Amino acid sequence: MSLDPQLVRFVERMPKVELHVHLEGSIRPETLLRLADRRRVDLPADSPDGLRQWFQFEDFEHFIQIYLMCSKCLRDPEDFQLVAREFAAEQSRQNVVYSEVHFTIGTHLANGANGQEVADALEEVRIEAERSQGIQIRWITDIVRNVGPARADETLEWALAGRGKGVVALGLSGFEREPDEPYREHFGVATAEGLHRVAHAGEHAGPESIRSVLEVCDAERIGHGIAAVDDPALLEELAERQVPLEVCPTSNVRLGAVPELAEHPFDRLWRAGLQVTANSDDPALFDTTLSDEYLALGRTFGYGAPQFASLSLAALKHAFLEDSQRAALAKEFRRRFIDLGAELLGEPVIAAGV
Repeated sequence: MSLDPQLVRFVERMPKVELHVHLEGSIRPETLLRLADRRRVDLPADSPDGLRQWFQFEDFEHFIQIYLMCSKCLRDPEDFQLVAREFAAEQSRQNVVYSEVHFTIGTHLANGANGQEVADALEEVRIEAERSQGIQIRWITDIVRNVGPARADETLEWALAGRGKGVVALGLSGFEREPDEPYREHFGVATAEGLHRVAHAGEHAGPESIRSVLEVCDAERIGHGIAAVDDPALLEELAERQVPLEVCPTSNVRLGAVPELAEHPFDRLWRAGLQVTANSDDPALFDTTLSDEYLALGRTFGYGAPQFASLSLAALKHAFLEDSQRAALAKEFRRRFIDLGAELLGEPVIAAGV
């Protein structure tokens, strides 16, 4: 179904929060070409359109191969700054006022990057974005299941050192069918040291992968988590515990987790009482944005402005923010929904179910 142009404008201008987006997956094709030339990385295409054709993924393993090739184009501090600045500019353009951004530091250390220099470069951009664009960026450093404990040690060390530089959580990514147990101690240390915990699960593995990260990693949020729909007992547990799911609809379709958006369980999960948020995952690789995700949900499930406002507030509710800052942002978000609704839709927008 098509959406009213005024509703599209509402989505574009409304304040939003994103909880699941990868920095490495946000590199624009034009920028990737520049970085590849700078770092002497041979890509299979020499034009933005050619790269977009390359980003046609056969499955998750194929996606990871391309993701790692893109990561090889990031090595020196200026590379990371370029990508982070462009990411910040795009989030600002979309009115995404707060983003928690996954970042796989272990991959870059393996490629020869200097961890301290990378941290300093990203911190400079983070401060600059807040000062000049009024948006906030925080980092989630991901352990990759299928790489092994040595890289996990480095990732945890980098995360702990970065707590004063915007690192808010330790994450777990990679192949979901690989065991989580080798990283129990890493997440235990993260808990003891005041870092939050998130984990990818329930996208390409079943409900058991969600149960595993809840137990092994003490995960506070689940990245993706759509397989929960296949386990009524797990659905009930997630709803009762108010464990949020960071759902990435376009990503799930592009990587074959669901055949098409009309069959995506997003609406069923939401109607089952789960805390569901919408996210772009790897926007440049999947040719999407957070605003696009909202609009796709609207076209598919008939959501309108109240539902969009509710999704934005749900993401804010589960962001790793101080309570006072969350309350101040929530007040501002609600004011903006009312004003934008009156301006664009002829009536104030009150978030549904909030």
